[in-house]
Amino acid sequence: MCTVCGCGTATQEGDKVPGEKPAEAKAHSHSHAHGDHHHDHDRAHDHDHDHNHHHDHDHVHGHHHGHAHGEGGEKLDFGAGLAGVHVPGMSQERIVQIERDILSKNRFYAEENRAFFVRNGVLALNFVSSPGSGKTSLLVRAINDLKDRHSIAVIEGDQQTSNDAERIRATGVKAIQVNTGKGCHLDAHMVGHALETLAPAENSLLFIENVGNLVCPAAFDLGEAHKVVLLSTTEGEDKPSKYPDMFAAADLMLLNKSDLLPHLDFDVGACIGHALRVNPNLQTLVLSAKTGEGLAAFYAWVQARASRLSAAKTKAG
Repeated sequence: MCTVCGCGTATQEGDKVPGEKPAEAKAHSHSHAHGDHHHDHDRAHDHDHDHNHHHDHDHVHGHHHGHAHGEGGEKLDFGAGLAGVHVPGMSQERIVQIERDILSKNRFYAEENRAFFVRNGVLALNFVSSPGSGKTSLLVRAINDLKDRHSIAVIEGDQQTSNDAERIRATGVKAIQVNTGKGCHLDAHMVGHALETLAPAENSLLFIENVGNLVCPAAFDLGEAHKVVLLSTTEGEDKPSKYPDMFAAADLMLLNKSDLLPHLDFDVGACIGHALRVNPNLQTLVLSAKTGEGLAAFYAWVQARASRLSAAKTKAG
């Protein structure tokens, strides 16, 4: 859990004292690496003697995570045990300090991720939205349309299940599911762990599908090149004004489910107006993942940024 949003989360061991290691755990310091990408932290190992290993992390960035690698390393499970905003006996000053620590450490891991992406020419896009906006449907369609031109990998973030990752893998690309338990967002350290297993190819596209939530993911940089926020026509046109932080943090808004516009009382102009009042630099594309309307413009947007990153990598190397 994070004090930034005050959400409640649980570890795999169930309820326990925040930050407390399992009695049988042995803590040691080590470094994770995926290619030339490293994460240094203290890990407490609690080994389950089934086919899955369950680990609890006491990370310096303030989150207490657990993850489980299933066979093939295709799934990561995270849960946090840090106290939330309403904590008996904890002063507001302490809560603010914890929040600052969390975001500071997240920025450190995000910069590690970003450096890895730049060195390897990986264009990482962080897709954020409310649940049900059509993120997974959009990604499936985009992958099928782009996979002949680009190597693509996907990190799927959900609280539970690997349903979306299975849909992505059915397209033939690599995908890893990150389950956050009761956590409401991905953070940069989770993404770093996922990258170790995923090992995206050089000069490739990495699509990160964040947990469905228009609040908390806005505060957490994952090292991505751009946040892409999806808003569907079945949602309120004033969503950008209601959830300004997310739309302020995004570089592109995709207004999805345009095929439903004839059947809805949704004012596209008003929606874009709300978005521009929050973020005057926000670009908007109207599209339908179902019919394909507007997707060519989105693909051109992706291609332009992939080409720019590749050119910068060539110049630097």
